[in-house]
Amino acid sequence: MRELTCFFFSDYCSFVMKIRFAFPSRLRKKNFISSLSLLLVICAFLLLFLKFTVKYSITIETYGSTAGYNDIELLHRYNIDCNAIYEMEPAELGKSLVIRKQVVVEEQDKSLVNLISNCPRYLRSRGYGDVQVSEEEQAFPLAYSLVVHKSASMVEKILRAVYTPNNIYCIHYDLKSSELFRESMEGLARCLPNVFIASKLEAVTYASISRLNADLNCLSDLIGSKVKWRYVINLCGQDFPLRSNIELVADLKKLRGGNMMETSRPSEYKKQRFSFHHELQNASFEYHRLPVKTNKAKGPPPHGIQMFIGSAYFADITDLMSKTRLVKWNYLEGPLYPSCTGKHVRSVCIYGAGELRWLLNYGSWFANKVDAKVDPVLIQCLEDTLQEKQRLLVKAMKSQQKIPSSVLAVDVILQ
Repeated sequence: MRELTCFFFSDYCSFVMKIRFAFPSRLRKKNFISSLSLLLVICAFLLLFLKFTVKYSITIETYGSTAGYNDIELLHRYNIDCNAIYEMEPAELGKSLVIRKQVVVEEQDKSLVNLISNCPRYLRSRGYGDVQVSEEEQAFPLAYSLVVHKSASMVEKILRAVYTPNNIYCIHYDLKSSELFRESMEGLARCLPNVFIASKLEAVTYASISRLNADLNCLSDLIGSKVKWRYVINLCGQDFPLRSNIELVADLKKLRGGNMMETSRPSEYKKQRFSFHHELQNASFEYHRLPVKTNKAKGPPPHGIQMFIGSAYFADITDLMSKTRLVKWNYLEGPLYPSCTGKHVRSVCIYGAGELRWLLNYGSWFANKVDAKVDPVLIQCLEDTLQEKQRLLVKAMKSQQKIPSSVLAVDVILQ
C-alpha cells in the first residue's frame, strides 16, 4: 500500500486529504504517472463538486419573523456537519474550506446595533433565556473582563459562549473604536443585566501600559460588584471557550483559591523592552500606533532588581502548554502540535475547522486566536458543542444521576 497526497490550497490554508491505492509491486514509472494524473483529475472534480454543493447549501435561520436582513451576520448558520468535522472526514473538511473562501458573511457592526435595538428580540434570537446552570455553578459565580476594540459580532459570540445569568461581565472597549462598535457594546450592556461597560475607558495602544490599564479598570469595577465572584477571567476579542461553564467551574474549584501565574527570565530579545526607550509611532494596520525601540539606552533597574517577565493573562502556565489559553505558534508546529489549518498572523495561528478535534481534546479552557472572517465553521461548531454539552451536564446533575463518560465525549456531544 502506498499513499498519494492530494493538496487543496486556498488563500489561507492547505488541506491534506489522503487517498489509498494498491499498486502492483513492479509498477512501472509510466503507469505511476498515469495513475497520478487520474488522481489529480479526481481531486479537481471533487473540489468542483464541493464548490457547487456549498454554493446551494447555505441556510439562513432568522429565528422568527422579526429579524431583518441586516441581522443575517449574527443569525445565519452554515449547513455543515460538525460531527463529521470533528471526525476529520475529508469531504466535510473540504466543504468547510469552500465556505471559508467564498461565502463568509462580511462582519458589520451595524448588524449587531440593529438587532440589539430591540432587547427582547435579541435575547430570544440568541437563546439567552435557554441557558441552564447547576446549583454548583450558582454557588460559584465567575467574573469576566473583555478588552475589545473591533468586530462587534465576534465579541457578541464570545460573550454568548461564556454567558450564564449568575456570572458578571465587564466590557472595556477602546476609545479609538468606531462609533458603531461602541454603540453595539453599550447595547449589549443595556440588554443584559449582568453585563456592564467599564467606568473608565482607555485609548489602548498595543503592547503598552494602556493595555494593562484596560484590564485593571475592569478589575476595579468588578471588585465593587454585588456579585461575589470567585475568579476573574480576562479575555480579548479573539479568545473563544473550549469548555462549558459547568466544566470550567469544576476545574477552578480544584485550585482552591489558588492561581496559575507565568513568570520567567527574559530572553536577550525581550530585555530590550526595558533596556531601551520606546516611542509611539504610527502603524499601517489596526493598532494605529505601536511602541518602537530607539537607540537611547535606559539605566539599570534600581536597587539591583532582577527583571522577570509574565503573561498578559492572569491564569497561565506557559504559552506552550497552557491550561487556560491554547496558543499555537508557527515555529513550534510539528514538534508540539499539528500544523495550523487556518491562517498565521504575526506567527500565531488563527484556528481553522480542521483543528476542532485537537482544540476540544487538548484540555485547555480557551483558544487564542479565532476569527469568524478566517473560519466561521469552527466558531459555529464550538458554539453548538458547548451549548449542548452545558445542557446535558446540567440535566445530569439536576437529576442527581452519575454523569456517564460518554456525555463528556466530544464526538457524542456533536451528534
